[in-house]
Amino acid sequence: MKQILKYIFDALDQSLFRWLVKIAYPQYKRPRKGYEKHYKILWQYFFLQKIIGFNRRVPWPVDFRSKILGWEHIQKGIICDPGDNPGTYINAYGGLKIGDNVDFGPNLVIVTTNHYKYDQRKLSNTKGVIIGNNVWIGANTVILPGAKIGDEVTIGAGCTISGEIPSKSTVTRNSDSLKIIPKTKDYEWDIYKEELT
Repeated sequence: MKQILKYIFDALDQSLFRWLVKIAYPQYKRPRKGYEKHYKILWQYFFLQKIIGFNRRVPWPVDFRSKILGWEHIQKGIICDPGDNPGTYINAYGGLKIGDNVDFGPNLVIVTTNHYKYDQRKLSNTKGVIIGNNVWIGANTVILPGAKIGDEVTIGAGCTISGEIPSKSTVTRNSDSLKIIPKTKDYEWDIYKEELT
């Protein structure tokens, strides 16, 4: 009996619940299997986001404790939902380009525009943030305007990124600076072979 119920529930998850997720979140592109069940996406995000109204217009799941400003200025790839972890703050008015398979830890801050340092009523000329493919950004990280993060980068918790981070590297924070360590292997998961929701 337990196997039958599991089969029925899995069938509902891949049909009805998957269909509801596609309607509610048209830019949600995740593997159909091996990630979250579709009913969990609806349970965790839908009511507070789409009914109550926290980040209502954002077309992918966003945690109610996160804030996404200027979401229409975000170009994002697949397997990437900025703001799905709690405490994320993104100001995307200066332009934010995010590649495929990018994960963000909680309490992330991305700022794509800043004030002009000689007159805070004006905006600085430095704008935009670019993040490559297959990137993991740890908790409590701050990414500032003009940052460019390459492909296959891992950024450790608590880093402040303001410049260019080369591809295939790991970034950690020392007491007074960032340390960039080259990776010795290529990324192993071929995300383009996945069947997506």
